[in-house]
Amino acid sequence: MIKLPVTFFTMEPTSIQLLPLLENAQQAATALRTLADAQKQQLLRQVAALLLQQSDAIVAENKKDLDRIPDSDPKKDRLLLDAARIAALADTMIDISKLPDPAHQLISEKKLDNGLLVQKKTVPLGVVGVIYESRPNVTIDVAGLCLRSGNACLLRGGSDAFYTNTILVAILQEALQKQGIHPAAVQLMPTDRELVKEMLEANGYIDIIIPRGSQQLIQFVRDHAKVPVIETGAGVCHTYVEKTADLEQAAAVVTNAKVSRPSACNALDTVLVDAEVAADFLPLLAPQLAAYKVEIFADEIALPILQTAQYPFLQAAAPGDFGREFLDFKCSIKVTSGLEAALAHIRQHSSKHSEAILSKDAAATERFLHELDAAAVYVNASTRFTDGGVFGLGAEIGISTQKLHARGPFALEKLVTEKWFVYGNGQVRN
Repeated sequence: MIKLPVTFFTMEPTSIQLLPLLENAQQAATALRTLADAQKQQLLRQVAALLLQQSDAIVAENKKDLDRIPDSDPKKDRLLLDAARIAALADTMIDISKLPDPAHQLISEKKLDNGLLVQKKTVPLGVVGVIYESRPNVTIDVAGLCLRSGNACLLRGGSDAFYTNTILVAILQEALQKQGIHPAAVQLMPTDRELVKEMLEANGYIDIIIPRGSQQLIQFVRDHAKVPVIETGAGVCHTYVEKTADLEQAAAVVTNAKVSRPSACNALDTVLVDAEVAADFLPLLAPQLAAYKVEIFADEIALPILQTAQYPFLQAAAPGDFGREFLDFKCSIKVTSGLEAALAHIRQHSSKHSEAILSKDAAATERFLHELDAAAVYVNASTRFTDGGVFGLGAEIGISTQKLHARGPFALEKLVTEKWFVYGNGQVRN
């Protein structure tokens, strides 16, 4: 086995050379392609067991990261790994292990007139580079999905999760070694931005780059990448309360979409309310959001209604409060003249992540579902369900808002590409 270079780094700028890490990742990817399905399942069960065994150590390292972030920062919840969340990560590894292997599946087969047998099969992508921020659970989710599908992965997490990511990758590499698999199948990349640019330019070594995080991160990757990129976009999510909606149900759905985990990309950012029901709906919604101290940025129609309802955390909306991803206990509210105006507003401000309509009007909901260009569209439900685990995909690398090669929760089934296998007996082309 090739001796691995050091894969864990200090947070200071480094002089580490990426080339040996990239070369080892390629060799690991070659070995992973031939792993039997049972081996990959056993590997993920090993990861799950080690996560549970080393839960206390993970919590201790995670605390080092948490201590560097003020309690007021909404990203702190993203960063937290407690015993319950670690147990959930272990469960996720078991869930992924039970999913069908997406690689080596026969897509089509035909025998040509000249006797050639032509097959098309799925194969792993190869070396997957993922650049992400804050969430250390992504480290385990991404590695599990990549290993289950036979891909090596290069993980570049943010410096704010440095200690947590370091121990998680050490656990992943321990599991690989226990199963006799090249530990370079999962590697933690340094956080130095100049080395990130090298990753983005590593054609021939990295097969695909996936950014997951803020719009600024995604734009940086888009601007500098020479390796093919699959974007997992920021979430600017709307919920439209149409005039026929059950208003009490709508208030509960809107509240859940905003407060259940506001730092998530599928959390609600803007509430659109039909003018015909705004005076009735907003006073129903107000106490539910006030219980969580949600700061509301209200347009000129919603503002006086909420002032009359004595909403305590209220500001007049500025234009920049629409199309804004809050990632906090904040949202904007706009009153619209009807479905057409709501659709137009969402088209202008959506990031094409998740959009919802609350309505009893079948014609309105059909228009909403089919006319809006988004990765996930909802009727009478919270946008918080846009998630690979919830959709039965085991986990996700992120939510893709582009149209190639995956859209929506980007998970196991999309970590493969296609390959043609042609079997002959001496045929030559005339």
